[in-house]
Amino acid sequence: MLSVERLAASYGPAQVLFDISFSVGPGEVVTLIGRNGMGKTTTILALMGLLPPEGGTAIFDGLSLVGLPPFQIAQAGIGLVPEGRQVFPTLTVEENLIATAASRSAAARWTLDRVYSFFPPLAERRGHMGNELSGGEQQMLAIGRALMTNPKLLILDEATEGLAPKTRSEIWQCLALLKQEGQAILIVDKHLEALLRFADRHVVIEKGHVVWSGTSAALAADPTIRQCYLQI
Repeated sequence: MLSVERLAASYGPAQVLFDISFSVGPGEVVTLIGRNGMGKTTTILALMGLLPPEGGTAIFDGLSLVGLPPFQIAQAGIGLVPEGRQVFPTLTVEENLIATAASRSAAARWTLDRVYSFFPPLAERRGHMGNELSGGEQQMLAIGRALMTNPKLLILDEATEGLAPKTRSEIWQCLALLKQEGQAILIVDKHLEALLRFADRHVVIEKGHVVWSGTSAALAADPTIRQCYLQI
């Protein structure tokens, strides 16, 4: 589904990504993990066309993403839940969801009613403005907004950052349901134990390089990787 090879990107004169390579298959959950500032979010920005790559390839369902504008990448079937949620503050919950709605088949899986059934708090707050929601509700809205694009691949950047433990648990439960339905997911998050239970494979990034990749079982069994690259 998604194949990334030697992706490189810079902020001005400062190169941040050097040789990022990984893949996500249909129905697979893959993580990008590593310490802060190692290039995880930059990788996502480059994939989404929000930061022009300077080298390498990114192929999604046979389509080269390099050089495409963000709206065409979204139209190709990649839904993004950005870091910081970035809901539209002066639109209602329902307007936020409608704004990104896209049908990719005659029977689209994600509709307003389905998002509301998936996230009941959003149904209760459908008439409230985005800036009137709690952090957890905003995160649900950001995920719901991405699902309304009916994505083939869902990308989440810091999916549970700053959330209370109860709300964080609810988000993980919702993501587990998406996985059960066969939704392909690429996720960045700091909560390693939850990621080990949730994901199929992990890609460890250190200073713009992929330094390790493997399954949850392999990562759980290798304390050296965790000590060298994942502990702050």
